[in-house]
Order: sequence, then C-alpha cells, then structure tokens
Amino acid sequence: MRSAPIQFLERYFEFSRLETNWRTEFFAGLTTFVTMAYIILVNPAILAQAGIPLPAVTAATCLSAAFGCLLMGIVARYPIALAPGMGLNAYFTYTVVMKMGVPWQTALGAVFLSGVAFLLLTAVGIRQLILRSIPKELYAAVAGGIGLFIAFIGLHNSGIITAAPATLVTLGNVRDPQTALALAGVLLIGVLQVWRVRGAILIGVLAITLAAIPFHLVHWKVSSYKFSALTLTAFRLDIHAALHVGLLEIIFVFFFVDLFDNLGTLVAVAKKAELIEPDGSIPRLNRILFADATATILGSLTGTSTVTSYVESSAGVAAGGRSGITAIVTGLLFLLALGAAPLVGIVPTAATAPALIIVGSLMLTTVTEIEWTNPLSSIPAFLTLVMIPLSASIANGLGFGVIAYACVHLLSGRFRKEDWLLYVLAVLFLVRFLYVANV
Repeated sequence: MRSAPIQFLERYFEFSRLETNWRTEFFAGLTTFVTMAYIILVNPAILAQAGIPLPAVTAATCLSAAFGCLLMGIVARYPIALAPGMGLNAYFTYTVVMKMGVPWQTALGAVFLSGVAFLLLTAVGIRQLILRSIPKELYAAVAGGIGLFIAFIGLHNSGIITAAPATLVTLGNVRDPQTALALAGVLLIGVLQVWRVRGAILIGVLAITLAAIPFHLVHWKVSSYKFSALTLTAFRLDIHAALHVGLLEIIFVFFFVDLFDNLGTLVAVAKKAELIEPDGSIPRLNRILFADATATILGSLTGTSTVTSYVESSAGVAAGGRSGITAIVTGLLFLLALGAAPLVGIVPTAATAPALIIVGSLMLTTVTEIEWTNPLSSIPAFLTLVMIPLSASIANGLGFGVIAYACVHLLSGRFRKEDWLLYVLAVLFLVRFLYVANV
C-alpha cells in the first residue's frame, strides 16, 4: 500500500496517464545525466579561457544545471534536462570576451539581461510573434552554423587544424601527441555512438584523459575544494555595463539562440515522448519557457553562460522517461556531481576537443530541414551557416541570413505583410553592419 505522499506525487506527475513508474523514471533520469554529463568537464574548460575561475565555473555549471532540471521537472513536469548550452558558451568565450574584449563580468550581465527579456516576453506572450517572424530554415541554419563553429574550435584547439599564411588554415601535425590523442578521441566517441553506448562523449573524454597521462599532457593540480569557491563568480556580473548600446546585439544573440534552441529541443523531445496534443499544441508551454529563462538568470548569477534545454534528454525518453521525475533525478545527480569539481582542471585539451567536434557534428543534423533546391530558402540559410564559423560570430551569421532572406523575398515579389517583423530585423542588422563596429 503506497503512502499518501507517494500517491499524491504519482497523481501530480500523472504516472497513470503516462503509463510510467518510479523505477522507469529513475533510470531514465540516470540515462539522461550520463549522456550529458560531459558538460561538467567541457563547459568549465571553455569558460575558463574567458578568465572565469575554473573551480567556480564548474560549481556554477553543476548548480545551474541542477536548478534548471529540478524546476523543469517540478513546475513544467517534463522529462527535459537543462544545462549551460554548447555553442553559446563558445560564443561567450571566443567572440564576446576574447574577440570583442568584453570582460567576463559584463558578458554575464548580458546573459542575465537575455534571461530577463525571455522571462518577460514569456509572461506577456510576445514570444509567439518572434517565433513566427524567423523562418524555420534560418533557425536550422543557425543551429548548424553553431555546430560548425564549436567543431572548428575543437579542431583548432587540438592542433588538428592550424593557421597558415597562404591558405588561412591547414592540417596540423598529426604526429603531435595532443593532436593524435584528439583524433583517437573522435574515433573512440564515434565508435561508441555507433554501438549506442550511453554516455559515449563522457566515456571518450575520460578515456583520453587517462591516455594523455604518459605523454605528460595531464597536469595534476587538484586541490582541496570548498563550495566557497563559488564566491569568485557568484553575483560578479556587471549588468550596468551590459546595458551599453554596443552590447545590445550580444544580449539579442543570447536571447535568440536560447529561445529557438529551447523550443527546438522541446518539440523534438515532446514528440519522442508522445506528449504533444493532437492539435499540435504543447501542454504547459509557458511553464517550460519559464523554467528555461529562470535557469539562465540563475546561471548568470552563479557564473556561467546561457542555460538551455538539452537534446540529450531524448536518451532518457528513449529509456522510458515520461514525467518530470526524469528531469528531477537528472538535477539531483548534477548536485552530487559538485564533488567532481576539483578534478575538472586535470582534463587536457586533447580530451575536451573531441567532445566539441562530436557535439558540433550532431548539431548539423538540422540542415536537413532546409529546402536546398529552393533559392528563397537555400541562399539565406547558406549564408547563415557559413558566416557563423567563418566570422566567429552568431550575430554576423544571423544578420547575413535575415538580410538575405528579406532581400530575396522582397526583390522577387514574395513579400508578405505577416513577415513585417522580419523586415524590421533585417533593417536593424543592416544598420548594425554599416554603422556599428564589427564583432
């Protein structure tokens, strides 16, 4: 006989309607965590290059992921896990901080403001208007462009691709231990994924870390870790500086990518879990978006880049997860992972680079949604896709895509009144390219 609290929880999470149980939900949550746990190692490795203290950003990664998962599970009751997003962390470090010279505290302020904007627009329902204004092919191209961007970062960091005066880039020295190990990591993770091994990326990162020890690429600097290390980043964001006009487009990029990445993942996972209504609507959509935006705000306050939904949640759904308990279990495991914070610093570039390359390749699956035979779709999508990695800027890629989309439709007589917001965005991007410093 189940106790009253257990019965209440089973009713609240709709176990009967979803045909699930505690055992299934627990193992689904565990599966999701193992599949996406690589973020605990990779996100701090990327953000540390922006100058954020490694122990602090590791703790922030775990805390923001735990908070986002718990909020998603309890409030929205969906088996969707959240964590600092891949791609946006690279944009934060390599474009905003390293290329533009923006202090990481100011960049965190921009993340905070994007989260607040997302929260407010969710509350008043304007998000539907924004969603309708951006063509699906541009969203797909942005996701693919981000994939190319972070894959290129992994290729460059590992030495697989290096700079060359004549050709800009060229193949690096594959006999170099770091480069060879990174290539081995890509192969290992690829084989594990073919075999459908859960946690393939995490296993690959750990395996290459061990393999790197004989080559003296692992620097053992583990020290006693205290939760107080979080004070190095907690509430250190500079919101006032982020309000500067020159940072408005950065806030927009954080907001835009978070919005579409979250909804894209939501639709994919909800379809797989059969949680979408027959009319195509998604129950409790506002709660889902609320959880995502709130997690981003908390992440910026603790010291990490934008938090978003993870498509790896589909692994938990495939394992039977249907309710919010799956996300709650994943969140609790991220809290336990705080104990691994002192170990993150020993992971070498040779181990994290393969993760970037593989994740980048996975993000390219969205380009199949683009109608490549139709110039109205293919030209704007292509410009978006290539300009993101080549200019090291999501904003540049999105700007080229929006302007191209508006121009080819306008000049070919395909203008539609309902696309008015897209044309407004195109004008704003054009003004930005003409009069604002290139970023």
